[in-house]
Amino acid sequence: MPDLLIELFSEEIPARMQTRAAGDLKKLVTDGLVEAGLTYASAAAFSTPRRLTLTIEGALAASPTTVEERKGPKADAPEKAIDGFLRGAGLTRDDLEERDTPKGKILFAKITKPGRPAAEIVAEVLEQTIRNFPWPKSMRWGSGTLKWVRPLHSILCILVTEEGAEVVPMDVDGIKAGNTTQGHRFMSPGAITVRNFDDYTTKLQRAHVVLDASERADAIWHDATNQAFAQGLEVVEDAGLLAEVAGLVEWPVVLMGKIDDDFLGLPPEVLQTSMKEHQKFFSVRNPKSGRIERFITVANRETADNGATILAGNQKVLSARLADAKFFWENDLRTANAGMTDWLDALKNVTFHNKLGTQADLVDRMATLAREIAPAVGADPDQAERAARLAKADLASEMVYEFPELQGLMGRYYIEAMGEDKGIAAAAQDHYAPLGPSDDVPTAPVSVAVALAEKIDKLTGFWAIDEKPTGSKDPFALRRAALGVIRILVENGLDFSLQVPLAAGLEAHGEKLGEDWDDPNTYIPFIDLKGFIHDRLKVYLRDQGIRHDIIDACIAMEGNDDLNLLVKRARALSDTLKTDDGENLIQGFKRANNILTQAEEADGVEYSYGADPKFAENDEERALFAALDTAEAQITPAMQAQDFTTAMSAMAGLRTPIDAFFTAVQVNSDNATVRRNRLNLLSRIRQICLAVADLTRIEG
Repeated sequence: MPDLLIELFSEEIPARMQTRAAGDLKKLVTDGLVEAGLTYASAAAFSTPRRLTLTIEGALAASPTTVEERKGPKADAPEKAIDGFLRGAGLTRDDLEERDTPKGKILFAKITKPGRPAAEIVAEVLEQTIRNFPWPKSMRWGSGTLKWVRPLHSILCILVTEEGAEVVPMDVDGIKAGNTTQGHRFMSPGAITVRNFDDYTTKLQRAHVVLDASERADAIWHDATNQAFAQGLEVVEDAGLLAEVAGLVEWPVVLMGKIDDDFLGLPPEVLQTSMKEHQKFFSVRNPKSGRIERFITVANRETADNGATILAGNQKVLSARLADAKFFWENDLRTANAGMTDWLDALKNVTFHNKLGTQADLVDRMATLAREIAPAVGADPDQAERAARLAKADLASEMVYEFPELQGLMGRYYIEAMGEDKGIAAAAQDHYAPLGPSDDVPTAPVSVAVALAEKIDKLTGFWAIDEKPTGSKDPFALRRAALGVIRILVENGLDFSLQVPLAAGLEAHGEKLGEDWDDPNTYIPFIDLKGFIHDRLKVYLRDQGIRHDIIDACIAMEGNDDLNLLVKRARALSDTLKTDDGENLIQGFKRANNILTQAEEADGVEYSYGADPKFAENDEERALFAALDTAEAQITPAMQAQDFTTAMSAMAGLRTPIDAFFTAVQVNSDNATVRRNRLNLLSRIRQICLAVADLTRIEG
């Protein structure tokens, strides 16, 4: 069974496209081979800046011959129908077989497709792959029609058997396949002839090309951390930058340079961002001071002076970049020390949304909401309002204009420079959080108040103007905002009703839009927005292993505006239903509820009071009365104290007496008084259980 080696050699492929391109090459080729009947044992794809490589092991030498049986028209069908069938099958009338079937005599055809050699199939599939490759961007060059991300120079395509390597004959826009490739552009120019994949990787290594991107990344990180450690420093981890740099070089050579003393006073995040965005440098930090003092750059070649010239050139360019950053920093500090008034005024000219006003309007709404939210989260209202008014001022700063990803962080530095309280400064950075599912949530009270205000204003604003997420589209990141509200409240353990701030936010936008309403519970956007937040909560809890029906059972209860309370109830119910008592109690509750519901519908009355133990006729019935009294005495105070674990445990304890009652007692007794008393007893079961959660929504 032959092995297949393919390499597409071109000018430099952008680093961000390489991993996906290698995966696309593997998928397109292997899918095409399998569809043509050429199966294989394994496949692997690799990428460097100048090549995409695919190796396939254990492929068939040829596709198998297949015989397809095709059912045709009836034997006495019109000639035109039969002729059409013959043309479609590529056969003559003599090739057809007539068979007796329950529907009469039917014509059948056997179509034999002979197998094809692997080389023929590979050439066909690879040409199709090259011509239709899904590059995000591609180009034409010269006089050809072929499109590729960068000019394609050569195609290596060989089938390897025990007898040796056979070049797959193919020609794509004048580029003929062969068995040669190129080594490193500068260190090992010239053609390399290869016999198989092992020979290919070995010769590339000798020609200063590391084929595997993960090996290049490991080598870069190993050398970088070793060089930093030797100087008592540490490299700032950045997985994304490491992957990108590994895609920029075929032969990584790690060099460490020094940052000029003039720039060491810049915030470390500014240094790190500037070096990463402009130069693709790793930051090297002094663990004692926390300052970024050096940088790591990765060259694509070894030099006689051990990289000294390369390093000197990089340091010169870096100094120019950091001089700009220093200029921005010093200018911004002057504006901050003057009270940020210029920045705050500038926000009046920056549109937040054409229907929701400017950034200054957003800040005013945030300040109002933050003051209202502050007492509920333990923050000082004055500090919360002040923090909200300053939180977005840095959007007008020169540094954030240059590096938008530093918004909030620079605000913290500038607010601290003004001499404001550190809690107010921290809110500028923290109020955007969490941006992703793995981000930490703000915990300081002032930061929590401002973060909630920002997200609630965004949600209520876009709901008021009916710009809600649809399907997979969420251009204003409203799902992320809702999840942020949920995580802030739940992970900080804050018992906080969303009713007031949601209503206040909608009212603020409603007044601007001419809406007039009094009760938020009758205002459609309010009802819809609460449902949206509850839907995001379901996703949040499902990721933690809590079933959707359990969440629905808790959302149906009073107080569902308090998300932390709702989550505690859902977790307690989930834990209870994982026990035998809890699971079996649900069956007993549903039996009681079904019997009671049917009786109330049939009798036209509600059995909701009056159960008296004096009418009990046996021990099991009397035991249930006692168990319900005990459970209710435990559940009522536990629910008032929000001790859901105790309440659920007490509810689960009803499992045994309820089971015993239904085993020993016939509810629909011939004695009308006894029947009514037992139905009222079932009503007590329903009332006590429904006080904990809406168990009617539990499945099973």
